[in-house]
Amino acid sequence: MFRITRPNFVDAQFTGASSDQLMKTSVFRIVPLPTDIAEKARRAAESGAQDHAIVVVNSATGYPCRHCLHWARPGERVILFTYASIPPGHPYSETGPIFIHAEPCQRYSASHEYPSDFRDGRVFRSYDADYNMIDAEVVNGSEPETVIEKLLQNPATAFVDARSVTRGCFTFRIQRI
Repeated sequence: MFRITRPNFVDAQFTGASSDQLMKTSVFRIVPLPTDIAEKARRAAESGAQDHAIVVVNSATGYPCRHCLHWARPGERVILFTYASIPPGHPYSETGPIFIHAEPCQRYSASHEYPSDFRDGRVFRSYDADYNMIDAEVVNGSEPETVIEKLLQNPATAFVDARSVTRGCFTFRIQRI
């Protein structure tokens, strides 16, 4: 007859890594395009504003919505309009084209998780509190969280903007927690 002993997990002690090393929390949050800007863009497009074009999506990865942070699907309508992530009056201010869904979509809310649709093809630009760029790094095939954490290690970094590597368009902002 076999005698099976059960391990006593209650009395077991864990040695090795600390609980801080086991459970890593994010040091940043993702900030998508604000809902009020998306709604204003939708109203402008509906009223026929020439600088707010309605486009029918024709590829699976060509039209990223800056509000929900997902790629628009072929056949969906998106609004193409200009946006300045850095306010005018600063040397690094750029106004460039961005897309949002023409129909209301839910704003990206998993702010402590990097959006899965944009793990490749992004460049991260870090800026100081005066909107001066202080560093930049391309993420293509590497872990974006690691690059973000590295950029945020610089105490002068106030925020990081994620942009398209190929088009240069603003995608979303990353802020230190």
